[in-house]
Amino acid sequence: MRARVYVTLKPSVFDPQGTTVADALHTLGYASVKDVRQGKFFELDIDAASVGDVRRIAQEVADKLLSNPVIESYRIDVESGVQGQAGEGSR
Repeated sequence: MRARVYVTLKPSVFDPQGTTVADALHTLGYASVKDVRQGKFFELDIDAASVGDVRRIAQEVADKLLSNPVIESYRIDVESGVQGQAGEGSR
């Protein structure tokens, strides 16, 4: 099964890369873009017996390695390979 982990800076953390991208977009004429926040995206293929096990492993990996809990939060989506059984979790 596949778990997708989306890691983003917490709203209270300044995002200089996002600010730079927003400024560049404004320069290019995209004035309607009001804010940009950057983040990281990970796809994990996990061999586990259940969606719950995949979610648990992905959460452990995100807590221990993929995110910095002081400044980042994350969301996990699990794709079981069967249409309609995707899940979404958050921390």
